[in-house]
Order: sequence, then structure tokens, then C-alpha cells
Amino acid sequence: MPTSHASQGRPNVNQELTDYQRHLSDTVRDFADTVVAPAAYEYDTKRSLPYEIIAQMGELGLFGLPFPTEYGGQGQDYFALCLAVEQLARVDQSIAVTLEAGVGLGIMPVYRRGTEAQKKEWVPLLASGRALAAFGLTEADAGSDAAGTKTTAELSGGEWVINGTKQFITNSGSEITRLVTVTAVTGESRRPDGSVKKELTAILVPTPTPGFTALPAYDKVGWHTSDTHPLLFENVRVPEANLLGDRGRGFANFVQTLDEGRIAFAALCTGAAQGCLEEAIRYANSRNVFGRSIGSNQHIAFKIARMQARVYTARLAYYDAAQKMVHGHPFKMEASIAKMVGSEAAMDNARDATQIFGGYGFLNENPVARHYRDSKVLELGEGTTEVQLMVISRALGFTG
Repeated sequence: MPTSHASQGRPNVNQELTDYQRHLSDTVRDFADTVVAPAAYEYDTKRSLPYEIIAQMGELGLFGLPFPTEYGGQGQDYFALCLAVEQLARVDQSIAVTLEAGVGLGIMPVYRRGTEAQKKEWVPLLASGRALAAFGLTEADAGSDAAGTKTTAELSGGEWVINGTKQFITNSGSEITRLVTVTAVTGESRRPDGSVKKELTAILVPTPTPGFTALPAYDKVGWHTSDTHPLLFENVRVPEANLLGDRGRGFANFVQTLDEGRIAFAALCTGAAQGCLEEAIRYANSRNVFGRSIGSNQHIAFKIARMQARVYTARLAYYDAAQKMVHGHPFKMEASIAKMVGSEAAMDNARDATQIFGGYGFLNENPVARHYRDSKVLELGEGTTEVQLMVISRALGFTG
């Protein structure tokens, strides 16, 4: 029977992992295989977040990986988070994105931009996994185009009064959601050409807060276990001190958060592609047709070889971006490359794995079927493929 590096817990890449990183990756892989995978189909069918699994992830310290111990974290770095996300995504993308978004979009903005009081109040709680936080940026007419933001926040009597809506917000309406960071228009100014420039500011909104409503969850194609809601703000009042970072810097600060988040998102994509590869190898070795395994047919073997090449490339891309980030080097373009390459690898591998499984790959109880449904959003979330191409081309000097 053929063997493959793809079936092993340790990635086959040039970047050598430290003993701790290898131990972390192996530990999360074991947790994913023994705890997450057996429950994935049940919770996917229920379309509900498995709070007991989230609690176990908190006990493992996964939500606190990149934060200092003084704030209840594990004292590691962003690369450690990526390794954990990758292993979870092999078996369940919904669980992986709950961690990725919970840390990258939920906790990280508070840790990066919060006052000391805000960090002490929120980071230890969120790093424990006992609570989740979300980031409300996207609206019907605003996402990549921040100028389309219509949600407003006005100061009145020492409080921010927030009105508006948000959409596609992950971790925003779960039973353990305790905080949503909202970008809102807090003022306007005129440019020299007469056009209007909106002042965008980030504001912390604890939950529950009167006037804040997480509307019914979306009926999504995939990521059924992930908590995703549209949000409504009707005269929501929070203290002026809930300003996150500097007034007017809300979108600029979020762009930095998004650049970092794309690396962890790329790790998720890589894990999804890896999961499809592992399932395809297992099935190709065990499924016999006409007296021999289907993997002995060259067209199947070559298809799986391409799957391995995609995983290898995607992993190298996100490892490179992560190493640049943790060492303080520019990484914006590399993060976009990693996200684009990884999302395409996940989608292509999901399609090929489903083809290899044939009719069995079309059954929802099969992990590759779930990956097939889940993976399309990887080409959309945290910046579409087209947005990544825009970022990359601008880094190369093209401004059109």
C-alpha cells in the first residue's frame, strides 16, 4: 500500500517546527480526530454550535494562544494559532473558523488597540474560550468598500448612540457571545475635490445591550455549525470610553487586523485541502473495483498527486506569510497570496475528492461532501479572490 507524507500529522515543508509547535500541532490534530470529527456530522445537521467542544478548546488554551500570559493567554505567537486552525479545519471548517474569527477578529482588535482597562476586562475572558467576540464591519453596501458604511454613532451625554445594520458577522449571536466591535460613521469632512470623506470609528458593544439584536441566523450553503448573523442596532447606547483605538481610525485599524487574519484564514484553507487529501488517499487505497484498488489507476493517482501539490504550496505560502508577520517584516502581499492560493487549493481539492468518492462523495455524512459545501466560502470570506488580486497587483505597483 502506498504511503504519503500527507497522512502524517507533521507538515512536510522546509520550515522546521520547534518542539513546542510540533507538540501543539500533534495535540490539536489528535483533539480534532477524536473529539471534533466524530461530532461534526451531527452538529452540521443540527446547524448548531457545539458549546461543549468550544469549552474543551478553551481548556486546551487555543483561544489564548497568541496572547501574553498576563492577559490569560498562552504566551505564544500568531503562527501557533495558525497551526491549531489548520488541524481543526482538516475535519470541520465551522469549528476552525469559530477559533480563527474568535481570535483574529474578536480578541485581536481589543488586544492591539484597546486601552489597558479594555484589555484587562475582555482579553482574559475571551482567551478562556468561555465567551466569544465578533467584529461588525460588513454591511449591505460596505465591506471592502468602507465608504459605503451607513451605520452611525453619535456622542450624546457621554455615550455613543449607534444606529444601523451589519451582515455576515461570525460569532455574533451565539449563547456565549459577549462582545461585538462595530465600525460606524462618527463624522464627515469635505475633500478638496468636494467629495465627502466619512470618519469611521470602532466601538465596543457588549452583549446584551438594549437596542442591539442579533437577527435570525442565515440559512447558509455550508459552515452550518458556525454562528453567523445579521445585526441590528437601534439607538444602542454604550459609554464614550468604549471607543476602540483612535476616533476616525476604525477602518485603517481593521485593515491591519484583516491582513493578519488572512494568514490564519489561509491556514484554515490549507487544513481543509489537507482533510480532502487524506480522505481521498484513504478511499483510493481501500475502494476496490475490478479486483484492484482505484488508487492503482493512474488517473486517480495523478489527481491525488495534484491535490498533494496544492496542499504543499498552500502550506508553504501561509508559513512564509506567518513567519514574516511574527518577525516584524512586511507581509500584506504574502498574506493575500496565501489566502488566495489556500482557498483555491481547498475548493479544488474538495471537488477532486468528491469525484474520487463518486456517489459516496455526494452524501452529506461524508466529510468530503461537507468540505465541498464549506469550501466555496473560502474564496469569498475575509476578502474575495478578486480583492486579493487587487492587493497583490497594488503591491506590484499597479494602481488601476
